[in-house]
Amino acid sequence: MSKAVLLPRAGGKLIAQHSKDVSINTEGVKKLAAMLLEKAKKREFFIGSWRDHTLNPKTSDEKAINWIFLCDTLNFSFWSKDENNKFMVRYKGKEYTGYWSLCAAINRAIDEGTPITDPNYYSKMTMDQLKHVMRSDSAQQMPLLEERLCVVHEAGKVLVEKYNGSFVTCLKQANQSAQELLKLVVRDFSSYRDEVEFEGQKVGIYKRVQILIADIWACCLGEGLGKFDDIDTVTMFADYRIPQALVYFGVLEYSDALWEMLKSDATFRSGDRLEVEIRGCSIWATELVNQEIQDLMAADEACGDITVNSILIDHFLWDYRREHAEEMNSIAIHKIRCIYY
Repeated sequence: MSKAVLLPRAGGKLIAQHSKDVSINTEGVKKLAAMLLEKAKKREFFIGSWRDHTLNPKTSDEKAINWIFLCDTLNFSFWSKDENNKFMVRYKGKEYTGYWSLCAAINRAIDEGTPITDPNYYSKMTMDQLKHVMRSDSAQQMPLLEERLCVVHEAGKVLVEKYNGSFVTCLKQANQSAQELLKLVVRDFSSYRDEVEFEGQKVGIYKRVQILIADIWACCLGEGLGKFDDIDTVTMFADYRIPQALVYFGVLEYSDALWEMLKSDATFRSGDRLEVEIRGCSIWATELVNQEIQDLMAADEACGDITVNSILIDHFLWDYRREHAEEMNSIAIHKIRCIYY
């Protein structure tokens, strides 16, 4: 096996080239790209859309960065075995499930005076404290609480011992480079080390570290603490929801054998070939969609001030999936319990 770890874009391309059960439909790529460009022209998705979400920070300061770091450190495994019995948090009169339930729980804790975004606190928090912060307003509890406690303990300890108790210190060491920040986070925070072996090559999928960088960029509108000179090198964030949307839009296609496995409600294991093919092909498919959009924009003078990249494509698809959840319910997701997504 090669010692060097391929970054998500190169790794996604490799996986797509050798994939047996997941394929990319060129016509689907073109159709989705054309649709997304029209929506970008109407400003239906752009960098500022991130702040439009009620639960996200509306500032670009150190508090916001530390909130983002905690959320993305815990940003994994929210799916429910029973769609009618989900982990749910009720916050300010609204009910939140999935990833938003985590954000709502953290905001609720802040409102209650718990210093939940302070690494000095969460590096030492007890299971009882975590259970209280993540308490559910439904019969279903948040999955993987023991793993979440281990993850925040490690992350908090590293920040306290190495980065003066703030992720901003780590961020500044990256010198406005998304790739440098990725390397620092993967090196120092083991829970972000989302790496697999494929065809004898080690590949970094890096869902959570890339979404961490993207969230900082979007929160800060690409300025100040969120300025990255190489932000367009960040790919989509390979989870279990974006592939579902890519299948819905005809960009990804699955083999009969994979469909049967998905419909059987089997639980995948991290690093399984099928799981890696789904994630890797999702990355490369989104890169192809992005490239098609860039080509269309280059030929259209009306696109001069429009920004589209793989991050914003991911944001749109993730939001679209939530808004059209019932339409996509027939497309089974690959279910997995792990700390990487």
